[in-house]
Amino acid sequence: MTMRRLTPLCAALLLAACEGATSLPSVAQTPRQVNSAPVPIASQRRTAITEAVAKVAPSVVTVQTEVIQHVQASPFDMFFGRQSGDQVQAGLGSGFIVRADGIIVTNAHVVAGATKIVVALRDGTTYAAQLKGIDEQNDLAVLKVDAKNLPVATLGTSRGLLIGEWAIAIGNPYGFLLGNTEPSVTAGVISATGRNLTARAEGQGVYVDMIQTDASINPGNSGGPLVNAMGEVVGVNSSLYSPGNSNGGSIGLGFAIPIDRARRVTEDLLAHGKVRRPWIGVKTELPQQGIGSGDALTKGAVVRAVVPSSPAATAGLQAGDVILRSRDRTLHNAYDWEAELLELRVDDQVPLVVRRGGREFRANVRIADQPEVNAPRVAVLKELELITLTPAIRAERGFRRDRGALVVKVSTGVAEALGIQAGDLIVQINNTPVTEAQQVKNGLESLSGRGVNRMYIERNGQIFPVDFQIR
Repeated sequence: MTMRRLTPLCAALLLAACEGATSLPSVAQTPRQVNSAPVPIASQRRTAITEAVAKVAPSVVTVQTEVIQHVQASPFDMFFGRQSGDQVQAGLGSGFIVRADGIIVTNAHVVAGATKIVVALRDGTTYAAQLKGIDEQNDLAVLKVDAKNLPVATLGTSRGLLIGEWAIAIGNPYGFLLGNTEPSVTAGVISATGRNLTARAEGQGVYVDMIQTDASINPGNSGGPLVNAMGEVVGVNSSLYSPGNSNGGSIGLGFAIPIDRARRVTEDLLAHGKVRRPWIGVKTELPQQGIGSGDALTKGAVVRAVVPSSPAATAGLQAGDVILRSRDRTLHNAYDWEAELLELRVDDQVPLVVRRGGREFRANVRIADQPEVNAPRVAVLKELELITLTPAIRAERGFRRDRGALVVKVSTGVAEALGIQAGDLIVQINNTPVTEAQQVKNGLESLSGRGVNRMYIERNGQIFPVDFQIR
């Protein structure tokens, strides 16, 4: 017996005949309507975290950089025909928009040395970015893109953070490698405040008074915002603690720069192109690390030396004093004092509580610029920038020699060729002692084409010679 397949219509007729009273279905039916409306989201799924992310994420950007490095070919390379040349290295980081006209905050180590900076918004729009200012000590930088009406992050405050409150890290850990520019989100809590990092942190800045969080901060998150449950930026994600066996990944120890400090640095960079360094003229003793050193971490900032005629000297501070409090901040050690300096502004009048022997007293100190800031500068052959050594600068930097020219800026070429660096003190050229910066300028310019010469440098208390030739 041959089996035949019934068509849908025949099957329907047969079924109707068997059921008797059942009416035939209509052959022509109205097409099914597809509902294109968005699926409603249950209110239970909306949390403080989702609301905070929705508020801040549009202002988070990807920062992509290019750094051109000159690679010197080794004899082995040249044997195989490989020559010296320039090599382009790409870098990735994050940032966030703080002004609708294109002002962006990121980390200094994200853009340091970059010859090209490109910023991508969440919707994929890209802009060439200009570096408006960089502060490597605080590991902060300010970028500018040519755009208007950009989404802006709401800045909160880093004062009064609660240990255990929500902390949300937003950034782009892999940037353009993910195929889109939507930021990634990790959540945790504020683990601690006032943390001082001494090693194993990403970047080269001075990491004091940091916010610690267990929200994952991975490579590439640097420069992105750390956000509270209100959708306010409370910090700039800056570093992660990465022991040698963790392959550079996050282990729940992330750190962020307090937003109050970032706001002050940003204002200085935009207004002056640099950050004014608060200074009162005290040298403090750093805590001793190791077993049994706990007491040294909690007894205040011990003054090792006071610069003559400095604001500290004027306020009556002496070597051996212990600074216990500055404004409303209790100082446990010298790291806390360094953190306090980062929050102060030049010309502020600051009340200190100081212990001397068995008594405590109050001292009001005026915050000044570092001594070299206002010193006249001398440019030498467009490669060096020097200032004449003064007693205040000598005491602040601890030089042995009382005369010379301080190197405050040096080009990469000269630094590599001569081995000198910013912070060196030029004390002698050939047989002539140096007494002022202008003397170095005149001397170097007169030595052009005169063969090999010798310069003497003081660095870290040691004097050493540098041979050079100006062609």
